[in-house]
Amino acid sequence: MDETLPGVLHWTTFHEGIGQPVHSHFFVEGSALFDPRVPEHGGLEEIARHGRPEAILLSNRHHLRHAEAFAEHFDCPIRAHRSGLHEFADDGPDVQPFEYGDEVAPGVVALEVGVLTPEDTAFRIAAGSGALLFADALIRDEDGELTYVPDGLMGDDADGVKDGLTAALERLLEQDFDALLFAHGAPVASGGRDRLAAFVAQRRS
Repeated sequence: MDETLPGVLHWTTFHEGIGQPVHSHFFVEGSALFDPRVPEHGGLEEIARHGRPEAILLSNRHHLRHAEAFAEHFDCPIRAHRSGLHEFADDGPDVQPFEYGDEVAPGVVALEVGVLTPEDTAFRIAAGSGALLFADALIRDEDGELTYVPDGLMGDDADGVKDGLTAALERLLEQDFDALLFAHGAPVASGGRDRLAAFVAQRRS
């Protein structure tokens, strides 16, 4: 576990279901966990050493991960965008809704991406010079470059989906941020806005 930004902890675990590492974050000042999996070293108590979570925020409905274990241990709610709650309707955990534009935790605002899935959310986090946290709309490849998920995960119109993602990312450039955080990829602690702007420009060319 490392402190990527002042008060933002980041850790990586191996996700057996998809066969690759995934990334989780804890914004200590806002008492918010994002797409959490239990740390491989120290477990749930490793989180408790740094603070007590008051909310577990899912960037999309597929990122439940170990949220139920955190919710039970810390007695805090799991939250996701309203349009993804059908995922949990039948014998699923109690997941509370939020809307785009809501301050979902102190210093955390939910922003619409909504292209790959209707509930796909980016979170603007008021840490350091600001950060954007992404679900599946933007990831990093093996070389650390910004990219999209493989075409095979985009349905029948991959080009149309990528155009929609590019438009959503372009809108997010209006936000105030310098860091990029990912559910799939190591954080970019500084210079993230410039990297995202360059990526969008490349996609537009």
